[in-house]
Amino acid sequence: MKIRFFSFVSIVSLLSIASLTGCVNPNVSQTNSATETQEIQNNPCASKNPCAGKNPCAGKNPCAGKNPCAGKNPCAGKNPCASKNPCAGKAGTVGASLAQELQGKPVLVDVYASWCPACKNIALTLSQLEKDYADKVHFVVFDMSDKSTTAQAEAKAQELGLAKFLAENKTQTGMLTIIEPSTGVILAQHRNNPNIEDYQSVLDKAISQ
Repeated sequence: MKIRFFSFVSIVSLLSIASLTGCVNPNVSQTNSATETQEIQNNPCASKNPCAGKNPCAGKNPCAGKNPCAGKNPCAGKNPCASKNPCAGKAGTVGASLAQELQGKPVLVDVYASWCPACKNIALTLSQLEKDYADKVHFVVFDMSDKSTTAQAEAKAQELGLAKFLAENKTQTGMLTIIEPSTGVILAQHRNNPNIEDYQSVLDKAISQ
């Protein structure tokens, strides 16, 4: 009889513990769940990040495809020096005014060599200039064909006030240079250029002044 009573009490105790374990404060559990749900619904970022998958810059770069300089380089195709070299036609000076015998007329200096292809290329142009401006221009030839002619050219350049010029340009055979004798200013300088108009325009302007 005692054993049965004890067993009954044990069963009742076990049932009570199970009941307590499964139903511990059900209201609190429900309240917490409801609160969490409400927080998720009220949180604009919960499970819905306003930045996730919606980068305001993604696919819409304000500079992409709309570069104010792209295809419109203010310098592209508009080089202020292109086709208008500020040094073209005015390549500096020869150092000082030229000898007295060269004054009064523009001076055209030819740096020549018999073996120079460029000299042959401009030969007809030079010949025509000598004919057209025979009485209006001083023509000076510095022959650099060999050591002997080079020595003579250097001595001649010294006499004419062109020593500095020849020292700087003795290797530039096939070059024609127009110089204003009173100032020593180089008005134009072209190498291997047979276009006669490039010389005529400069010479005509120098003669008219």
